[in-house]
Amino acid sequence: MTLQIPQFLHLFSKMLLVSLLLLNIPSADAQDWSYRVRPGDNLWDLGARYLKPSVPWQQLKQHNAVSDPYRLPPGQTLRFPIAWLRVEPAPARVLAVRGPVQVTGIGPGSQPVREGMRLPMGSEIQTGADASVTLEFADDSHLLLRENAQLQLDQLSSYGSTGMVDTRIRLQRGRSSSRVTPARGPASRYMITAPTATSSVRGTVFRVSAGGATAAASTEVVEGRVQVSNRLGRRLVEPGFAAISASSSAAPAPVHALLPAPHLEPSQLRLAPLPLLAAWQPVTGAAGYRVEVVQADAPEVLLFARDLTEPRLQIDDLPPGQLRLLVRAVSTEGVEGLDAEHAFTVPDGLPAPLTLAPLHGQTIHQPQPRFEWAVVPGATGTALQIAREPLFLQPVLEQEAHGSRARAASALAPGDYFWRVASLDAQGQRGRYGQALPLQVSDAPPDPQLQSDKSRKGQFTLRWQAGQSSQRYRVQIDRRKDFSRPLLDREVEVPEVSLKQPWRGGNLYVRVQTLDDDGYAGPFSPVQQIQLPCKLCYGTGAGALLLLLAL
Repeated sequence: MTLQIPQFLHLFSKMLLVSLLLLNIPSADAQDWSYRVRPGDNLWDLGARYLKPSVPWQQLKQHNAVSDPYRLPPGQTLRFPIAWLRVEPAPARVLAVRGPVQVTGIGPGSQPVREGMRLPMGSEIQTGADASVTLEFADDSHLLLRENAQLQLDQLSSYGSTGMVDTRIRLQRGRSSSRVTPARGPASRYMITAPTATSSVRGTVFRVSAGGATAAASTEVVEGRVQVSNRLGRRLVEPGFAAISASSSAAPAPVHALLPAPHLEPSQLRLAPLPLLAAWQPVTGAAGYRVEVVQADAPEVLLFARDLTEPRLQIDDLPPGQLRLLVRAVSTEGVEGLDAEHAFTVPDGLPAPLTLAPLHGQTIHQPQPRFEWAVVPGATGTALQIAREPLFLQPVLEQEAHGSRARAASALAPGDYFWRVASLDAQGQRGRYGQALPLQVSDAPPDPQLQSDKSRKGQFTLRWQAGQSSQRYRVQIDRRKDFSRPLLDREVEVPEVSLKQPWRGGNLYVRVQTLDDDGYAGPFSPVQQIQLPCKLCYGTGAGALLLLLAL
């Protein structure tokens, strides 16, 4: 195809403009690092401290036109070409690990990442499900690599003791969050390369997603500015905005605002004692929510993380300390928005007591059940809570007790409940609550079952299902259903009573009541009827009756 002269001139002018722009972008090697002279400095000491061994201090003297290398006026600025500066390896340090994290490139095969480990350039890190690792670089910048992620440390170097650090990272899968220290010189660099674009900063707080099957790669800026670029274009992303890079064959998309921070509901926010409960208003445009708990003084140290579809959360366990709850909305494109934050404290309290009774899911035929637990060393008491729902948003009963047992202070209506206990320390502070255990309260004792059996002549025996080992029983027998003049009204230690067979036959009525060792008397069982056959009345072939009363 032959270009016309106007088209040629237009194309030539565009190429010339691009060339001029490229010429005006100084490379790090072409720039100087500035040093302010301090009292006692001289050129050969400064050269030994900052220059490569191959660069003599005399070149520094010539570059700065120093007339007397023995006397440098304090406050004078010396210029060090970046290419002359000493370059040293600057391994990353593992600040925190949560869950299974593996690293390769530092020895044969892979090995688990441990806190305090030094990771050199070329290391490749992989996090498992519900896992994360926090890295600290030589300039005190931090990176949090989240769950199911893969990251390569491409370049980790420092320019001697200048404070300038060159950090280049390749995020191959998953998500990362970075808090980057402001640049300390022209050679300072912090770059994260994802499959579709590179994010470059000189001091900021931002998040990068490598993208995947369900979401495009994105860069989300919280503080500062981030330049997002690939070979086809670049975007400057301001705080509160994001750039999506759907493909390496297209320039990053125009920036757009992050979703606003969710509004946490004060009435449904309970951060201590554990479990933590939180709820928030749904955010328009949100497809889900990201919830994190971090250390208040080290927000890159992740203690808890969860992706949710509903605007509510329960966290059963967290380490003690000053913590911060972060909640952000996630758009349909997978871009995470601004954080709602709430600081809280988890006290280093006593552990939750082990529970003994009632058993998990047990049905109790008493309106005021008794609860039992193990005593935690150092505990001065126990807090008992009973609620209709497992989150205990509105407990129906809350009381404190001493020792290892307590009876519900008021009667519970029939229905389903949950109960839990926490220990109290010497200051009366509650420790951690244990698991919410289901419980059913019934006002209808189960119907007993009658069985016949033979016994000694002239007597009959009543037996019923045993209750708890500490319980006693009260049994009543009468010829009338109202038990106004019982033939027998006796307390026994075992679920059995024997008596002489009445001379007169007919119907007898029986009921049994449990008596706890604290004096609490449960309801009587339903009245059961016993019919004495005529042959017993005349003393021929006396039999025994077995009555099973399920208490």
